[in-house]
Amino acid sequence: MEQIRFTINGVPKEMQVEGQTPLLWVIRDLLDLKGTKFGCGKAACGACTILVDGMQVRSCSFTAQMAQDKVITTIEGLGNQESLHPIQQAWIEEVVPQCGYCQPGFMMATAALLNENPNPTDEDIDDSISNVCRCGTYYRMRKAIHRAAELMNTNS
Repeated sequence: MEQIRFTINGVPKEMQVEGQTPLLWVIRDLLDLKGTKFGCGKAACGACTILVDGMQVRSCSFTAQMAQDKVITTIEGLGNQESLHPIQQAWIEEVVPQCGYCQPGFMMATAALLNENPNPTDEDIDDSISNVCRCGTYYRMRKAIHRAAELMNTNS
């Protein structure tokens, strides 16, 4: 067991965990934040995408010890029902989800993209968002990403 310190969704945490435990399981099982999803367990699908120091990370392959002294944001920290993040608002406006399982990971990958590139082209989106959606809502997601960029640029 290791003592791990990090900040998650603005809240400092300190806990004893096995250092090699995937951060996904710390988030879901120990912190009870269920928005981050398990997909493949191999960092391929992106359902578990979170932000670590503003960069998108596949939490199924990011160990707890790697989170030491990092700032982590999950879908629960992106926004809430009282104050939706522009990405969440755009997802609603564009009616993106079909089953919805993968959507938190897509929204977190989008947050990382828009933090780095506030006005992405379709090519930028295709190059940056490598998550997988079984339902195939990619066209609606691309529209939502452009809408989120509009909303974020308007709110700046």
